[in-house]
Order: sequence, then structure tokens, then C-alpha cells
Amino acid sequence: MQSQDPVEWHSRLLRAWQLALLRFAVTLDNADRLNVMAVAAEIDRGGRRYEEQSNFSFFRKISADLCNAILQQNDAADATLRQYLERIEDPRLKRAFASAVEIDTASPRVRTPKVDNGLWRGLASRNHAPLPGTRSHAAKY
Repeated sequence: MQSQDPVEWHSRLLRAWQLALLRFAVTLDNADRLNVMAVAAEIDRGGRRYEEQSNFSFFRKISADLCNAILQQNDAADATLRQYLERIEDPRLKRAFASAVEIDTASPRVRTPKVDNGLWRGLASRNHAPLPGTRSHAAKY
């Protein structure tokens, strides 16, 4: 069997972790939370054998914080979830997770002022009589 590219392996594992978090956010099931933690432990192990102990615990800590934030409904939990949302690169996954945790990610649209570049200069406004050579609306009836 061929050995898998470490970068590809790591990116697939990260994707599995993100999807596990999404599944937990949807179901709130303890089995799904345990799956998140198992994938996080695998990422922290970094490809080492299961028997080898890893001092690295970043993903296990983040996973525990995110799972707790998903279960809680307060400002600190929202801040944690928003911070995680900012790190998700896939727009579909980001929208799905935001929807699952009920966070509105739509940024307010800023209207830019209209620039008058003279495009309509010289034309009659709609309130005035029709332009010469055109039929008026009243003349049809």
C-alpha cells in the first residue's frame, strides 16, 4: 500500500474534524461530541502511532471549547463560535455551521453613493412631457 502524502492526510483530517463539529452542532449528541474529540486527538497525534503519547493538545482543547460553546447560549460562547467561523475557508461549510449554531454571518451591505457621471444629462425627466418625436401616453387613448 502506498503511503499517503502527509499534507493531503492532514488536510483530510482537518476536513473530517470540521465536518464532525458541524454534525455535533446539528445533533448535539454526545456520540458526535466524542467523535469530534477522537478526530482532534488524531490530529494532535500528528501521524504518530496510537501508543505514542503526544504533548501537543491544541485541537483537543479547541474542540472542547467549541463543543461547550455549541451547548451554551451566551455572549462568550457566541464569540468563540464567531472566531471559529472566521477560520473556516469553505463558504458552504461556513454557512452550514453558522446556520447550525444560529449565528448570522451576513455583513450589512454598505451602499455607495451614486456618482453623477452625466450619463442622463440632456434627457427629459419622467415628470415632464415626452420628448419630441415620441407619442405621449395620453395620445394612445
